[in-house]
Amino acid sequence: MGKLVSQMFVTLDGVYQAPGGPGEDPRGGFEQGGWVVPYDDEDFGRFVDRVFGDVGAFLLGRRTYDIFAGYWPKVTDPANPVAAKLNALPKYVASSTLTDPDWAGTTVLGGDLAKEVTAVKERTDGEVQIHGSGALVRSLLGLDLIDTLHLITFPVVLGAGRRLFAEGSLPTAFRHRGGLITSTGVSIQTYDLAGRPEYGSFELPENA
Repeated sequence: MGKLVSQMFVTLDGVYQAPGGPGEDPRGGFEQGGWVVPYDDEDFGRFVDRVFGDVGAFLLGRRTYDIFAGYWPKVTDPANPVAAKLNALPKYVASSTLTDPDWAGTTVLGGDLAKEVTAVKERTDGEVQIHGSGALVRSLLGLDLIDTLHLITFPVVLGAGRRLFAEGSLPTAFRHRGGLITSTGVSIQTYDLAGRPEYGSFELPENA
C-alpha cells in the first residue's frame, strides 16, 4: 500500500497561490505569482530529485492538473527526472467537471473522495504524491488521509493570496521527521501525521 505525500510551497505568511509564475493562478486579483523562482538553487534541486525518486503515482487538484498538463507533456527529454515520471506514471485528478483528459495515463476521481483516494493508495507501490493543489490538500487533511507533508517555506511575506491552513482547518498534530535549510534560506521540513493535537497548561507553582 502506498503513502499519500504532499509537497507544498508556502510563504512565511502561509500563502500557496501561484508559486511558479504570474499566470498560474490569478484568482482574487492575485498579482504576485512566481515568488518561488528567486530561491531556486542546487539544494532545492537535489530535494526535488529525491522526491521524484520515490513516486509511484500522482494525485492532483484540477487547477494544478491543468497547469501541469499544459507544460510537462511537451518536455520529452528522458533525462529530465520530473518530466519522465509525470509523463509515465499514473495520474489521478480530483474533479467533478473534467471528463476527457488529454494527458496519457490520467484517471479522473469524481466520486467519493475518501473512498477513491484510499483505493488509489491501496493499489500503488511507493508514494502517491500531491504537488501543489492546496484546496485538495486541505480536504485530504480534513479526512486524515495524508500520511506525510513536505512543507517548503520560502523566506517571503506577500500579505495576500490563498493560504494553506485557513480558518476552520481540522486540528491536526504532526511529527517532525527531518529537514534542511537551502543556501537561499528555504526551509524544507518533513512531517508525518500524528493525530489530534494535545493540550496543556504552564501553571505557576503554588508558592509563587
